[in-house]
Amino acid sequence: MLSLAFAQGILAAGIPLAERRSGYEFMGAQTRAMQDDAVTGPAAAPLLDGESLWKGGCAGCHGDATSSMRGVAARYPAVDAASGAPQNLEQRINACVTGKMKKPALAYESRELLELSAYVGGQSRGMPIADAMGPQTKPYIEAGRATYFRRQGQLNFSCSQCHDDNWDRKLAGTPITQGHATGYPVYRLEWQNLGSLERRIRSCMTGVRAEPYPFGARDMVELELYLMWRARGMKLETPAVRP
Repeated sequence: MLSLAFAQGILAAGIPLAERRSGYEFMGAQTRAMQDDAVTGPAAAPLLDGESLWKGGCAGCHGDATSSMRGVAARYPAVDAASGAPQNLEQRINACVTGKMKKPALAYESRELLELSAYVGGQSRGMPIADAMGPQTKPYIEAGRATYFRRQGQLNFSCSQCHDDNWDRKLAGTPITQGHATGYPVYRLEWQNLGSLERRIRSCMTGVRAEPYPFGARDMVELELYLMWRARGMKLETPAVRP
């Protein structure tokens, strides 16, 4: 089990659990209404397409997603039993696609992979994000935390400097959120489409003029795991809507 000293140390520079706020709370009323509208909101159509993809393939093994996938997204990223490495939800889906279905892997940020991820994630909407800390995940969470606090790029900025230290301020007139990964894949109005957490992280890295990690890179998945652990106990909003 995690020692008390480590638990205190890993939280020392972060946001106290009681003060965490979802990105939803930083949005205007109109954008919140888009997320709340499950019928005509911008994420509704991709969810329907994701359901069709599920029924056309995944349901053969997993059955009705509303029961078989309930709570799954709240536990990812997780350590893959076969490889012993951290694996995010998109990678888990692709493992089924290539292993069970014997089909080519779905490309990162492809419509099909995002829609399936959003549909699976949507089955856990409103559930608390699991506390992933344990003997297997601890080293990967530590590695992700190191990345989160490491200064990078020509601007020499870390994730924590924006999302821990300055979340109550604005950047170019836009509120800086606390950076909790509660709603991915999200529908961003800026993108006019669904996008993964990895896409968002890569955008931040480009913003500080750092070389973005490749999609699916170990450093990227470790950072995702840390971000989800950092948001433990918060409600999953997948698929969220953001500006």
